[in-house]
Amino acid sequence: MSRHADLLIVGAGPAGMSAATMARRFGLDVLVVDEQPAPGGQIWRGIEAVAGTARAEVLGPAYKEGQEVVRQFRASGARYEPETQVWQIEPGPRTFMTRAGRAGSVDASALLLATGAQERPIPFHGWTLPGVMTVGAGQILLKASGQIPDMPVWIAGSGPLTLLYAVQLLKAGGRIAGILDTTPAGRAVRTLPQLVQAISGAAGEVLKGLGWLSQLRRQVRYVRHVTDIEAHGEEALQRIVYRTAKGVSHTVEAQILLVHEGVVPTIHPTLALGCKHIWNADQDSYAPELDPWGETSEPSVFVAGDGAGIGGAKAAVLRGQIAALGVALRFGRISAADARSWARPIRIDLARALAPRAFLDRFYRPRPAIFAPADGTLVCRCEEVTAGAVRAMARTGKPDPNRVKTFIRAGMGPCQGRQCSYSVASILAAASSSTVPDIGLYRVRPPFKPLTLGELSALDSLEDAS
Repeated sequence: MSRHADLLIVGAGPAGMSAATMARRFGLDVLVVDEQPAPGGQIWRGIEAVAGTARAEVLGPAYKEGQEVVRQFRASGARYEPETQVWQIEPGPRTFMTRAGRAGSVDASALLLATGAQERPIPFHGWTLPGVMTVGAGQILLKASGQIPDMPVWIAGSGPLTLLYAVQLLKAGGRIAGILDTTPAGRAVRTLPQLVQAISGAAGEVLKGLGWLSQLRRQVRYVRHVTDIEAHGEEALQRIVYRTAKGVSHTVEAQILLVHEGVVPTIHPTLALGCKHIWNADQDSYAPELDPWGETSEPSVFVAGDGAGIGGAKAAVLRGQIAALGVALRFGRISAADARSWARPIRIDLARALAPRAFLDRFYRPRPAIFAPADGTLVCRCEEVTAGAVRAMARTGKPDPNRVKTFIRAGMGPCQGRQCSYSVASILAAASSSTVPDIGLYRVRPPFKPLTLGELSALDSLEDAS
């Protein structure tokens, strides 16, 4: 037995909440499910609990913008089920999920995936040592519980999140031993045309980023053009070895290293559904192919937010609203003329929000070394498969991620390939002098999130939260 909704939204971040609020305006029965215990997503994590506290001041104005979005979502009348894990989606669409240890399914007239993005996996020597984390993980601790490291941290990588978190950490009273900027030399000159375009469309956002960079260069040790990083230690991180574009190697003591090389769209659900995907060369990642309303190649399945392509919180809100209009149009709750009229100002705001994107994507495009880890480096941490083992498989026949998965288990662990899929595909592509789009990614098999045999065997409809 399965429940029903006009629109099922997976994810209660900026896109999911905004889509739910818009869809309710047209009388759609909306159910929103989310893995987190409260709405806000990763960007506005814990916003209801943090609003009005000193922590909100540390996290900044962009974080506080989430308060009104959450308030409107709560008041919209959409059904909301937190702490719910989606583990399979079938055409129809029919969605299987688990909540409070009980599995069930929802048949929806339309499905909107607002599952956001994930940090790009960056395997390097020592990346699995205790003490090595991602910048995103550090920021989650700050947002969720106000925790900051009690010792100086090293931050390594590239992208706006490294700058934002570093500024937030200093404001919260944290200490930074140094920042290792891995952005390759010469990017500023090569991306000047995109920078001019970004300034003309969103000068405030560009100036904000430049302000963060200026502050950090004044206050902490800032090393530019780092080409390689290694983490070393016996049972935990003890030191970092890094090299710069000049070929000079440095060793520094460290207990905490936070790394980041950008984010990529979460595409596991759309891969599982067999939706068409397109390769974004500037972001070195896939995103689902969408029509102007956010609908995928699978009928009645929509995507909004960073899962549709990295754009940030403001763009996610607007994409969610457009997708909701597309759902309302598909099911006759609004005429085509009215849908275009409603969408026109939203699309203008979206273009403005995405104005810096071309510059950011090209300036912070990942350095090539990320995709060519040394043979001894673990690329699949779940199954402890090294880059060398993947290369050895490539030499035995036609490179194929699924063949690698079958023979050496890379991608078979609890993360179902989320952390190694791009790495394995990049290694295979290099071994065959081809590209990742030529190689492809793992096939996604259900369940794409872990569940117990008890949950599966007792599959039944979830209790209505109301």
